[in-house]
Amino acid sequence: MALTVRIIPCLDVRGGRVVKGINFKNIIDAGDPAEVAKRYDAEGADEICMLDIDASYQERSTTLTTVEAIANQVFIPFTVGGGIKKLQDIEVLLKSGADKVSINTSAILEPNLIQEASKEFGSQCIVVAIDAKKDGDAWSVYTHGGKNKTELNAIEWAKKVEGLGAGEILMTSMDKDGTKTGYDNDLNKKLNSYLRIPLIASGGAGQLSHLVDAIKIGNADAVLAASIFHYEEISIARVKEELMKNNISVRSNI
Repeated sequence: MALTVRIIPCLDVRGGRVVKGINFKNIIDAGDPAEVAKRYDAEGADEICMLDIDASYQERSTTLTTVEAIANQVFIPFTVGGGIKKLQDIEVLLKSGADKVSINTSAILEPNLIQEASKEFGSQCIVVAIDAKKDGDAWSVYTHGGKNKTELNAIEWAKKVEGLGAGEILMTSMDKDGTKTGYDNDLNKKLNSYLRIPLIASGGAGQLSHLVDAIKIGNADAVLAASIFHYEEISIARVKEELMKNNISVRSNI
């Protein structure tokens, strides 16, 4: 676990709007991306993550106007993912205001992209996102926004991308996504025992104890959440307060 845990609100964007679903389905609207991002910055978020959730599935690039609009509103690290296929896509996003990029489907289809990107832009800019679903005693990796199952084992794949130069792993549990029943701490704890790079836990936050458990039980270095923040069920300040009560170091909002 990192010395200081990061709290990362995630903006899943479709058609220029923030949306949220359950198990990657039943999508509903949650606001304007730039306005939502600005609020999180003001509330003390450590980073912002924006994922264009249909970009890979629809084979199109992330909407640059949305990226630029968010970048103009936030003063914290900003990660963008969705539809990244080549080095030029990464360069354009970084020039549009992103600090990091998140690669998921393309990393699986072209693993060399991770290696090339980390050499070109630095591993600190390259986050590899993994969508995983429990499959017996293991977890399988899915592509194209959770639509296509692969033969990859999530833990083996994470170890491989670390070796290729990824700077962080963003692990989303498809079983937990949007359910508000807690993160998949079994997956994250097992995964982080193999990793040297930071692990961001994603999928399942519903109450304060879930974020605490993701760090204390799942050994995550950062926690990513969406709906609890979008619908103002729990504030970022409240999360940090609870983490500090549990002797977990967080970054000050001051």
